[in-house]
Parts: sequence; C-alpha cells; structure tokens
Amino acid sequence: MRLPLLILTAIATLFVVADASAQTYDPRYPVCMHKYSGGGGGLGGGGGGGYFDCSFTSLEQCRATASGLAASCDVNPYYAFDEHTPRRRYKKVH
Repeated sequence: MRLPLLILTAIATLFVVADASAQTYDPRYPVCMHKYSGGGGGLGGGGGGGYFDCSFTSLEQCRATASGLAASCDVNPYYAFDEHTPRRRYKKVH
C-alpha cells in the first residue's frame, strides 16, 4: 500500500513542479516587457512561459519594441518609485 502511494505522490510532484528559473526585474527601469514563448506545458497545454525584459524608460518605448511580437508591456512592480533624488547644493555668496 505504501509503494503505490509513494509513486502517486512522486508523479503528482513532477506535474506540479514548474521551471524554477528566477525572474529578474531591474528596479532601475519603470517598464517591463513580458515576452511570451510558445509551447504548452502541463496537462492543459496552456503554457505561460516567457521572460521579462525590464530595460525600458517608458510604455511608448516598450510598445514600439514589442510591436509585432508576442509580448505585452507593463509597469515594473519593483521599480523604485520612492527613490529620493539628491538635494542640490548651493554655493554660499559672501
């Protein structure tokens, strides 16, 4: 009884485990392009693979690059919106 349960658990684990490659969101850029890759995965054949390219400074720039590709442009969820700009230093006039 234990062996069939162990085998069933191992098979279920193989179906559930997805590709564990890390996605990199560059916090220096406000816009990311999600480029979709073909190929279905799993039992449903839906897939959902692809990668993110976070190297765009505007949605217009990203959309121009993504034109004609299986891709979409979104705001980078890890963009450092609250990053403070350095204060200007003024010279004292005597």
